[in-house]
Amino acid sequence: MSVVNRQILLAARPVGFPKETDFKLVEAPVPALQDGQFLVRALYLSVDPYMRGRMSAAKSYAAPVEIDEVMTGMAAGRVAESRHPNFSKGDVVFGQFCWQDYAVTDGKGVRKIDTHLAPTSAWLGVLGGPGLTAYFGLLDICAPKQGETVVVSGAAGAVGTIVGQIAKIKGCRVVGIAGRDDKVRYITQELGFDAAFNYKTVDDYRAKLKELCPQGIDIYFDNVGGKITDAVIPLINLKARIAICGQISQYNLEKPEMGPRLLSYLIVARAKMEGFLVSDYAPRFMEGLTQLGQWLKEGKLKYREEIVEGLENAPRAFLDMMRGANTGKQLVKVAAGEA
Repeated sequence: MSVVNRQILLAARPVGFPKETDFKLVEAPVPALQDGQFLVRALYLSVDPYMRGRMSAAKSYAAPVEIDEVMTGMAAGRVAESRHPNFSKGDVVFGQFCWQDYAVTDGKGVRKIDTHLAPTSAWLGVLGGPGLTAYFGLLDICAPKQGETVVVSGAAGAVGTIVGQIAKIKGCRVVGIAGRDDKVRYITQELGFDAAFNYKTVDDYRAKLKELCPQGIDIYFDNVGGKITDAVIPLINLKARIAICGQISQYNLEKPEMGPRLLSYLIVARAKMEGFLVSDYAPRFMEGLTQLGQWLKEGKLKYREEIVEGLENAPRAFLDMMRGANTGKQLVKVAAGEA
């Protein structure tokens, strides 16, 4: 194809909080297809907190994005050309297509999208990585039981909003922690959380949690780490379960933050704390998508998206998401005029 492919590359490794100058927009040709490959035209890009870790050279669960490499990320798009037996022109799909207009793929890790069930964009949120993260992190690691108290940090984000709603479906009492008053109103008034507070306007997190969780905390779904997690752990009940999904409060620190030593509380409560990656559950993704889709059809799950237009604005959307500017799922719409 004689088409220009715009790409956003990692231009520099961030020091502290990332800057727009850590990225650069370039143009490249679209590679010719080989047998067993197909070409995807991106419609929506996902921006997520884990991407900050991939910008660092530090050892982690996945290789870092190299300097001058296309920035990693999930995207949803339409097949523009195919030489693959299982994918046809016009199919709508999602996969790890990175920050670019076009991606060539052999289909590994790519899934077709059912746009009759939900719009294309939803397959990067409630029916994508965030929804699956919430589903497996809460149900598999924390095994919620009716009547238990669940605390969710980062509760107004793409993952946290789904965690809280699934916990309500399972009959739990849910307390959310978010960073703005309008987010607190959203998760309590629209999503059905039982209580919530704005951590930016509360001085004593532990006292506030004790007030909102008078029976203690049975489950903590941790998206943020730091001082909020330090306040939660002393309040856990016997046999509490803690899922470590993210630590966004720590991602941009130039030096590790000092905190209290809290492991003794796990001994006293005989509690479980477990970190996880949603990719660990890849063999069971269809199970999660089927149940999430059913809840969505039944009106038991709601979701919100914030969409920035234009591939060139992906870095800004990412930085805004890292600052907590969004409620729900942050997306970038790449192809103008397409659903």
